[in-house]
Amino acid sequence: MKEEYTNHQRRWYDKDPVLSQAVHTLEHTDDETQIRIALNLIKIIIEHNIEDEKFEAVEDIIDAVGLGLDDNRKGRWYDIDTTLRTAMNMLQNCPATTQHIIAKEMAKMVVDCIKKEEDLEEEDPE
Repeated sequence: MKEEYTNHQRRWYDKDPVLSQAVHTLEHTDDETQIRIALNLIKIIIEHNIEDEKFEAVEDIIDAVGLGLDDNRKGRWYDIDTTLRTAMNMLQNCPATTQHIIAKEMAKMVVDCIKKEEDLEEEDPE
């Protein structure tokens, strides 16, 4: 019984270790970085879904954005901001294979943003 509980992931993104780590890192970045990455995620998810021919019209994209959004749900860390919540819900509703591909891109975006911020701090010591 104990083994069963430890193997069970609590959150949808914990099923993929790369995605889990990327989301964890994103969660601990500043608000501005989170929003920038969320906007990029939305763009990447739409591009992947167009490539996979899952979206045939603008209405399909709008439906995908609305899928899973619950205005009353505010308990998750990404529910605080609408853009972030939209990106995470779109990511959640992607197939696992697409999530894994996007997770790699997301991890790279997060690391690049953190490095850029560190570089800016080193250039501008106050």
